[in-house]
Amino acid sequence: MAGIPFDQLEGSIWLDGKIVPWSEAKVHVLTHGLHYGSSVFEGQRAYGGEIFKLEEHTKRLHASAEVLGFTIPWSEEQINGACKQMLIENNLTDAYLRPVAWRGSEMMGISAQSNTIHLAIAAWEWPSYFSPEERLKGIRLDLAEYRRPDPKTAPFKSKAAGLYMICTISKHAAEAKGYSDALMLDWQGRVAEATGANVFFIKDGAIHTPIADCFLDGITRRTVIDLARARGIEVIERRIMPEEMEGFEQCFLTGSAAEVTPVSEIGPHSFVPGDITKLMIEDYMAAVQPAKEELLVAS
Repeated sequence: MAGIPFDQLEGSIWLDGKIVPWSEAKVHVLTHGLHYGSSVFEGQRAYGGEIFKLEEHTKRLHASAEVLGFTIPWSEEQINGACKQMLIENNLTDAYLRPVAWRGSEMMGISAQSNTIHLAIAAWEWPSYFSPEERLKGIRLDLAEYRRPDPKTAPFKSKAAGLYMICTISKHAAEAKGYSDALMLDWQGRVAEATGANVFFIKDGAIHTPIADCFLDGITRRTVIDLARARGIEVIERRIMPEEMEGFEQCFLTGSAAEVTPVSEIGPHSFVPGDITKLMIEDYMAAVQPAKEELLVAS
């Protein structure tokens, strides 16, 4: 798939309740979501034909839209069914899915009270967010110039497209320097997250992770916290200052796209993927795989 533009992939996309050929899933250039960022989305993975935590992702999609002041005119059940249908239509078992909702083109201006709300769902094969070589030795992160905004200035609980503008800027700047990604601080200069994934650190057998009070509390983040605690590993959610990274032994990122990815370097700080990181990778991959009983029924 490398090198093929996404608008030229083969397959079908669910668009406003209809299944259309991939190449025909288009919007007008005067769409409000394009000009003013009035768009929300989800990123979720399917393993063995089952979409991991689909219901949680769909609930968050609806909640994200409500935060931005609009209601998606399809129920959670309809969206869940459409996501599953996209796997079947595109003959996929291991895949990435992208539901996205946005305000249409009836009004062009800051106000868009009468605009139609649209919804599309696409599914395609997408390997790990980072290359296998990077993941094995741990990825390298730069320190981002931009920070996650004050929660009083942006709807951080929404997975809103507009909030990712500074993430793209930061990731591009990091890649230009030879890094895989960038670590972002929050508005008060504390450790927050990577550009599209939550961050965890390990020291003396305990896992430390920033409090998600100005950035998205990821579904994968919560999953890994639960897995660690089920193992009896202490997980501490707290404020983490940048200088503390000097004393951490291990580091990893989590996200639906990133899954669990070890980190070897953040700016001047180095980490070595160890037993706890490897255990979280193994436990997460075991958790996302469908139960054998489900696979037998599906076959």
